[in-house]
Amino acid sequence: MMEALTRLLHPLRPAVAEGRIPLGEWISAIVDWLLAHAQWLFDVIVWVIDGLTTSLEILLLAPPAWLLAMVIVALAAWRVNWRFALFALAALALVLGLELWRDTLSTLALVLAATVVSLVIGVPIGIWAARSDRVWNGVRPVLDFMQTMPAFVYLIPAVMFFSTGKVPGTIATIIFAMPPAVRLTNLGIRQVSREMVEAGLAFGCTPKQLLFKVQIPAALPSIMAGVNQNIMLALSMVVIASMIGAGGLGDVVLRGIQRLDVGLGFEGGIGVVVLAIILDRITQSFGQRRRAGLPERLRELFGITRDNPNGNKSAGNP
Repeated sequence: MMEALTRLLHPLRPAVAEGRIPLGEWISAIVDWLLAHAQWLFDVIVWVIDGLTTSLEILLLAPPAWLLAMVIVALAAWRVNWRFALFALAALALVLGLELWRDTLSTLALVLAATVVSLVIGVPIGIWAARSDRVWNGVRPVLDFMQTMPAFVYLIPAVMFFSTGKVPGTIATIIFAMPPAVRLTNLGIRQVSREMVEAGLAFGCTPKQLLFKVQIPAALPSIMAGVNQNIMLALSMVVIASMIGAGGLGDVVLRGIQRLDVGLGFEGGIGVVVLAIILDRITQSFGQRRRAGLPERLRELFGITRDNPNGNKSAGNP
C-alpha cells in the first residue's frame, strides 16, 4: 500500500519543492491511477450508457416520421392544450422540412438517456437528503461545485475515461444536469406540511408508506420541476457535448461554427429550441393540475356523469 502511494506521489515532488499546491498534478495522478486499476468499472459504465442511448435512438427512429410526430402532437394536445398541439405540429413540420429529423431524434435520445440516469441517481439522493440534515449538509457543497464548474471542464475527464462519442457526451450531460433533480426533490419533500405527515402517521402508515403514499405525491410538483430543469440543462449541453463526438443537433451547430456558416448554425439552433419548447411544456404539465380536456367538457356540456350516464340534465329534478 505504501509503495503504491509512493509511486502515486512521486510526480508531485517537484511542485512541492517549488512551494506551490500541486492540485493539477494530484488530479492527473488520480486519473492515471483510475485508468490503470478501474478500467473494468469504466467498461461497465460504457456498456450501460451506450446500450441505453442506442436503444432509445433505435426506438425513436423505428416508426415513420409522420407517425412519431402525430404521437407527439397528440401528447401535447392531451397534456397541454390544442393550441400548443398546433404549434408542436408546425414546429415538427419545420424540423422535417429542414431535414433535421434524424439529428433531432439523436439529440432527444441523448437527452432522455441522460435524464433517466440523472433521475435514477438524483431523486433517491434528494429523498435521502430530505430525511437527514447531515446528508443534506454533505450533499449541498457537492451540488454547488457541480453547478458552478464550467461545463467544458466535464468534457476532459469524460474523454480521458471514455474516449470520444455519445457515451462521454451523455456522461458529461448527466453530471451537469443532475443537481436540480436532487435539490428540488429535497425541497419538495421538506415542504410537505407537518399536518399531512402527522395525519399519515395517525392512520398507521409505516415509514415506507408515508414516503410513497404521502410525501412523494405531495412533493410531486417540485419533483417534476426538477425533471423539467434536468431536461433543460441536458439540452443546454447538446452543443458542448458535440465537441467530443456526441452528434445530433449539436453537431449541426458545431459545423456551422467551424465553417462560419450562420445559416447552418441557425438551423441547428432552431431544432434545439423546438425540442426544448416541446419538452418544457409537456414536462411542466405533469407537475400541474390538468384542466378538463375536450371529452370532459363535452360530458359537462351534455350533463353526462357517472350517476347520470344517459346525459339527461333534468334527471333528479321534480
